[in-house]
Parts: sequence; C-alpha cells; structure tokens
Amino acid sequence: MDQRADRASGPETDATTDPIVVDGLTKTYGDVTAVADVSFSVRDGEIFGFLGPNGSGKSTTIKAMLGLLHPDTGTVRLNDHDVATDGKAAKRDVGYLPEALGFYDNLNAVDTLEFFAQLRGVTDPDVHAALAEVGLEHAKHRPVDTYSKGMRQLLGIAQATIGSPSTYVLDEPASGLDPRWVRNVREKIFALRDAGATIFLSSHILSEIQRLCDRVAIIDDGRLLVVDTVAAVGNHLEITPQLELTVPGLDGEMPQVLYKLDGVETARADGDTLLVTSTPGTRATVVARLVQAGYTVADFRTLEPSLEEAFVQLIAEGDDDGWTGGPNRGGIGTGSADQGQPSPTTTQHDDYGRREADRE
Repeated sequence: MDQRADRASGPETDATTDPIVVDGLTKTYGDVTAVADVSFSVRDGEIFGFLGPNGSGKSTTIKAMLGLLHPDTGTVRLNDHDVATDGKAAKRDVGYLPEALGFYDNLNAVDTLEFFAQLRGVTDPDVHAALAEVGLEHAKHRPVDTYSKGMRQLLGIAQATIGSPSTYVLDEPASGLDPRWVRNVREKIFALRDAGATIFLSSHILSEIQRLCDRVAIIDDGRLLVVDTVAAVGNHLEITPQLELTVPGLDGEMPQVLYKLDGVETARADGDTLLVTSTPGTRATVVARLVQAGYTVADFRTLEPSLEEAFVQLIAEGDDDGWTGGPNRGGIGTGSADQGQPSPTTTQHDDYGRREADRE
C-alpha cells in the first residue's frame, strides 16, 4: 500500500458529533475538478489548519462548507446540521471571516458591528468590547473608509465574534497585519479556543499555522494529501531534524572535519551558526569532532521538522507522482503541533546536497 495514501486515509474515527464534518466533497467546473472526494472533520475545541498552494481547492472547499456554492457530490455538516438541507441552522452558530472583506465604508466600526449583529439576530451585542479586543477601540467612531487594510482585517475578526459563536471559519485572519497585530490575532484565536470554540483556520503564514494549530490538512490540486499533527506529518515524511550549533569565530566557514563524517547529510555555515542534518546517532559525534578540531561549541540545540518543510515536500510528491491521495475522516494523532523552525536547503559541499536533490 502506498505510504502516502495511508497518511491521507488514516484510521477511521466516529466523526458524527464533530462540529465540522466534510464528507466526499467534489466540485467541478466544466472539465476542471476543483476538489475531488475531500473528507475531513474538525474536532470539538481544536484549532484546525487548512493549507494549500494557490489554486489547490482551498477556497472552493471553504465556500462549500458555508453553503456559498453547491458541490456536485458530498455533504458538509456544521454543528450537526446539513449545510445543503438545513443551511440556516447550520450557519447560525458559525463566525465567518472571509478572505475578501466587504463593508459599508460610510459606517463606522460600531455601526458596522451592530449591523452584523442584526443580520444574525443577536440582541444587545457588546460591540465596544469586541472592538477593544482586537485593538480598534480608539477608532471605533471613524468611518470604515478611513481604515487601513490591517484595521479592516481586525474589524472583520471582530464581526466574526459577534454573538460568541461556538464554531469559527477564519480565512486568512492575519492578512495585511503587521507583526504586532499578528500576535494580537494569535492571542485572540487562543482565547476563543480556551473558551471552548472550534476553529477552522486557513492561512498562507505557515509559521502561524504551526504555532496555532492542533492538526493540519494539506490540499493540492483538489486532492487532500494529509490530515495530522505537524509533528506526525514530519515523522511520516521522514524529515530529519537538524542540529543547530553556535560556534564563535566560525564566520561562515564550513569546518573541513565535517566533510567526510559518516551520517552527515547536509550542512551550512551562516556567520557563527552551523546547521547540520544528520542521523540521530551522529549528532554527538558532530559536536565531539568540532571540539577535537579546535572549535568552541558555545551552544547547540535540535530543530524539529517545520511545517514549511512538510508542506513543500508533500506538494512536490503530489506533483511528481500524480498521487491522488484519499479521504480522511479525522486523521491520526491528537496532540498539538510542534513548534519547529525551517531548515536550510542550501549546502556548502556537493555531497551534502543529496537529500535536498532527492526531495526536489
């Protein structure tokens, strides 16, 4: 059995009570298949990341989840209601942040949130608190047409929280935000989760997905490639952790002692930092050989595989093999994603580039 197909299918789980259940979703436009037999579920109280390159089927999947388009086949259930047959009830307790925001520019922020509250049937909404939580209290009486892109994004997040829904679908929530507001949004998402909400999160900022999400789904060319924790995805792909060493005085020069060391797959020197990809049993030997050669190793640590590495490798595998993946009903793994960092893909010696060349 193809190991990658096994990654995508995983063990069957009873997802009937999950807040978001997508089952066998397929949508075509003429001869183009936008999504093909996509199935996954989002568990109660988890933050679930949804990733894919441009044109992968992310937007089609999200629109189908919210009843904004009708799939050819398949079903979507939100909070135990079928979106196609009971759409109003399905979406009643869902907060949605679209990728493309639209507001009435002549309204101020307070009026805007009160307008959305009326649409949802929310009585006596605390719009001032919602604006304060996203950092817009100082501008709440300004017309929206005076807002920057980042401020409009924050207003969109505030509108999604009106009525304190139990389930959120957030499409690119950090789009257009500077780092201080990205952190604000991250803290808000954690606060929603801590209050018991279930969050479906689509984003191109892989570091934020890795930091936030309990599990991730990766889609490419309309096919679901994997649903799992970041750590488990890295393990399935056999992405080797890296050893990061701080070597004072290295100044970007690759130590010759590493060139012929068995077990070393890649290495790169960047200033006084040395990054080495090697087999687990070789890491201690790397440190010892450097010390024996006269180098001072001031510090070292292991960098676990990052979501960026896993994402790139999965997409490359799908492109190379024409793999069609398979449906997933919950995936495997229940823990939180590890907070790794991306490893280098450039090398200082031809022999060290074998792993990167094989990936590409």
